[in-house]
Amino acid sequence: MTGPTAPEAGPIAILPDADPVFVDAASAAGGRVEPLSSATRGLVWTSSDGGDRLDSVLSEHPAISWVQLPWAGVDAFADLLHRHRGDGRVWTSAKGAFAQPVAEHALALALAVLRELPRRARATAWEADERGRTLYGAEVVIVGAGGIAVELLQLLAPFRVRATVVRRADAPVPGAARTVTTDRLAEALGAAEVVFVVAALTPATRGLIGAGELAALPPGAVLVNVARGGLVDTDALVAALGSGRLGGAGLDVTDPEPLPAEHPLWTAPNCLVTPHVADTEAMTVPLFARRIGANVAAFVDGTTFDGRIDLDAGY
Repeated sequence: MTGPTAPEAGPIAILPDADPVFVDAASAAGGRVEPLSSATRGLVWTSSDGGDRLDSVLSEHPAISWVQLPWAGVDAFADLLHRHRGDGRVWTSAKGAFAQPVAEHALALALAVLRELPRRARATAWEADERGRTLYGAEVVIVGAGGIAVELLQLLAPFRVRATVVRRADAPVPGAARTVTTDRLAEALGAAEVVFVVAALTPATRGLIGAGELAALPPGAVLVNVARGGLVDTDALVAALGSGRLGGAGLDVTDPEPLPAEHPLWTAPNCLVTPHVADTEAMTVPLFARRIGANVAAFVDGTTFDGRIDLDAGY
């Protein structure tokens, strides 16, 4: 397994909601699911919030050696993870587990914005014009190189795009024409027709797409964000859409979130906002159950965990 030592296997608690689907997944993988006690060694946390409660559970049960968090992004638990750095626990998230539905939603948003569907859906009269562009052969930039990026590149393959991936390291990503490091983001954006934001939100990436990055894009470029709203400077995005220089935006996440009813993004030109529904409960429950099963098996057998969190990187 990864890391210097394997966590001590033992009973696993699933809190705060021990959904039978999750219990069955853990049991099928060889885990013993029991109520939380001093004997508990593994913890599957099923709530996207409740960081204070989780902190209390961990403080009261120091023998817990492995914690599974429920979502791909762990920014909601950032303070908790920082406090527990160096305590010897293994932490895992669902990163990569929900990649398929999120990548699918990202593609849907891009196609909708390229085809001017936000404006056309609001029309109340026949407005024939020649607006609308194709994704085929487009120059695409994907910011982030995790599971969503990998799935998205597969979905984009039939469109024969030329994709550049921007990530911390310059290691190649299958399906991408090239990979560049984050310090070359503005350079990569210079030729982009469509930009997909799929990176993790950390203190280092907050506001990664700001006024300067939006200005680096060619006129008419489209921005799609399905990661976290805080990766994009909202004021700069509103200004870029309002000026007409940015060709449109597809947003499943916003900053702030929920987006207030009167926020200018709701009526910004060629902007489509969906309320953080790229992966609905119907999609995520079976996928999270699969991740639980894989990591319970790793916990029991002392093998490699899926989605292990790098506490230094913050995701």
